[in-house]
Amino acid sequence: MPPDPAPDKPTAANALPDIRRLRARFVAISWRDLAVSFGPVLALALAAVWLAVWLVQPAPPSTISISAGPKGSSFYDAAEKYAKILARNGITLNVLASEGSRQNVQRLADRKQDVDLALVQGGVSGDVDTEGLVSLGSVFYAPITVLYRGKEQHKLSDFRKSRIAIGREGSGARVLALTLLKANGIEPGGSAELIAFDGEDAAQALVDGKIDVAMLTGDSATGPIMRKLFRMPGIRLLDFAQANAYTRRFLYLQELVLPAGAFDLGKNLPAHPIRLIGPTVELVARDSLHPALSDLLIEAAREVHGKAGLLQSAGQFPSATAHEFPLSDDATRYYASGKGFLYRHLPFWLASLLSRALVLVPVIVILIPAFRLVPSLYRWRVKSRIYRWYGALIEIERVALANLSEEEKAAQAQRLDHIEDAVNKMKMPLAYADQFYVLREHIVFVRRRLTGAL
Repeated sequence: MPPDPAPDKPTAANALPDIRRLRARFVAISWRDLAVSFGPVLALALAAVWLAVWLVQPAPPSTISISAGPKGSSFYDAAEKYAKILARNGITLNVLASEGSRQNVQRLADRKQDVDLALVQGGVSGDVDTEGLVSLGSVFYAPITVLYRGKEQHKLSDFRKSRIAIGREGSGARVLALTLLKANGIEPGGSAELIAFDGEDAAQALVDGKIDVAMLTGDSATGPIMRKLFRMPGIRLLDFAQANAYTRRFLYLQELVLPAGAFDLGKNLPAHPIRLIGPTVELVARDSLHPALSDLLIEAAREVHGKAGLLQSAGQFPSATAHEFPLSDDATRYYASGKGFLYRHLPFWLASLLSRALVLVPVIVILIPAFRLVPSLYRWRVKSRIYRWYGALIEIERVALANLSEEEKAAQAQRLDHIEDAVNKMKMPLAYADQFYVLREHIVFVRRRLTGAL
């Protein structure tokens, strides 16, 4: 028998198509697919973090400043009491002496000044630009006390020819005194002599007979001076007969009544109730004040001013009553519902930390499932590049089952070559190599069906 013909040896020309066809790049991971899968989640994460940063308040500052009044005045004494209370919670309150309410509001309105708070009595802001200033509430009354020598009087207009101490420049007493005197026809340069005395100077001048009238209020005199003058023989306290008219004309004024015997029950001083007028003093802040400090300051004001006094009942102050400045949102919330849960039950520093940290909880709740979704998106992305060819293979296989002409078979074969070439050039992670080779086997299967080999 003749020997079997030797099998054809593969030549370079025969081997070339196989080498050319298989150009798939197997990698550990497809960075492009990972980027497409991870991109939306990363964008969501960045948006959530930005939102959290925007919502989370920074930690409250450990040091703030308040512009109070002259040292020894009721304003300055109140501010020093606030400082002691805030110190319990690790907050330092610097108390700055001033000429009074007028200078206080000027400092607060000037953003270049290192002042966060101020005690401001009503009626002194005048032409000051108070944009961006808010009230934390009214904290006490600052009645204007008109002390005078001579026969009993009941109206400011009775002092048209008197020597009147109206307080130093920058004090709330001076601004209020000038306003009230002007309403009674008494102005600088007129028949009355207006003198810039206040506090001890005004009191001593009145005792010595150098002036006839002293108009004093909380930011221009100390408590001991006022009590001394009330007991001084020959010095009277004006009973405002027109008190109701003043409160109707000047809306920031309140009518107050000093009870009979308030200063000395045994001597019955005063001998009858005395009508006074005066504004309330507001605790005013810049609108940038940290919400946690707002609560802390109102709590301090409640501790200092919440007790009963000669002119107020227990629990009357601080109050949500505001006159010249809008009540801040934080103060409105406090007066409606009190301190937040955390600040009621935890130390201030810990409550402040947790209140900021809690804002991050919704962000974490969103991001954890989002990041867990990334592997699924990545798998879907890689498999989609494999599965998208199966639709074309199925279509070619259905066509192959029909009676095709040679030209139609050639066209389908060319189409199949295009699919095979595209598949062989895919970039495929090694973890999906098995599915890649299964796809190539299916291409071979369809090719055999098309050529009639099956």
